[in-house]
Amino acid sequence: MRLEFTRRAEKDLLKLDPDTQRRIRSALDRMLINPQAVDLKKLKGEVDLWRLRSGDYRVIMRINEGGMTIYALRVLHRREAYR
Repeated sequence: MRLEFTRRAEKDLLKLDPDTQRRIRSALDRMLINPQAVDLKKLKGEVDLWRLRSGDYRVIMRINEGGMTIYALRVLHRREAYR
């Protein structure tokens, strides 16, 4: 499994403080090793969008059909993630 960040997700992540960045990257690493070890849920009403919860932040992701590549689309605070 491979994780790729979109430019928008990279910018979102870089805006955050270093501790939050580290916590989110750690959650993403754990997800790649064992998806059951993190709070990962499919978004209702969407075909292939998922969200990963890391504290007050959410990583919105798209998982391709084969499941071999995960695209991180956005990294947002929970109040902004579902708008």
